[in-house]
Amino acid sequence: MCKKNRLEAFSDGVLVIVITIMVLELKVPHGSDLHALTPLIPVFLSYILSFLYIGIYWNNHHHLLHATHHINGRVL
Repeated sequence: MCKKNRLEAFSDGVLVIVITIMVLELKVPHGSDLHALTPLIPVFLSYILSFLYIGIYWNNHHHLLHATHHINGRVL
């Protein structure tokens, strides 16, 4: 029987890596005015939506692990 802490820490680490990879897709605008940000709006909005989706997933996963009494090979 494994401890829940290890599975929880592993899943947290995976989600951190996913969020980090998502941030790498954001590019720096080429200009210094607000007009230079216009082409980046779709990418930024998709990042925000993806971040919210992953946050909801993480929250549900966190609550699921807190409701679990023990972890065995079948759960892993």
